[in-house]
Amino acid sequence: MYGFLADLVMVLHFGFILMVVFGGIFALRWQRFALLHLPAVLWALFLEFKPGTLCPLTPLEQSLRLRAGESAYRGGFIEHYLGSIIYPDMSMHDQYFLGIGLFVLTVAIYWRVYKKWRSSSRNVE
Repeated sequence: MYGFLADLVMVLHFGFILMVVFGGIFALRWQRFALLHLPAVLWALFLEFKPGTLCPLTPLEQSLRLRAGESAYRGGFIEHYLGSIIYPDMSMHDQYFLGIGLFVLTVAIYWRVYKKWRSSSRNVE
């Protein structure tokens, strides 16, 4: 049962990451999605820019893996599962660069969301 729960936490963690990166696209279609997406982006940026800080889902998954009799990985979730793909030989400077990229992407998308919202609110008046 603990192994299943650990896998479930891992899938939720991946889903959260995908939502942070691509959630702005949903906000273009459904503006209320921003109420979920923006806090998630702020949390992700906080984790990205504060070295050594782990998302609470990481220790939860590690604990569940240990209870299931599996070995737990060291370090962070992204580093373990996606490190060789996203972060090969990544320095702190590179990690900051990715965080800034996420911030710029989010601002660009929400600028479009804002413009769309403004034009639709003008059409209602």
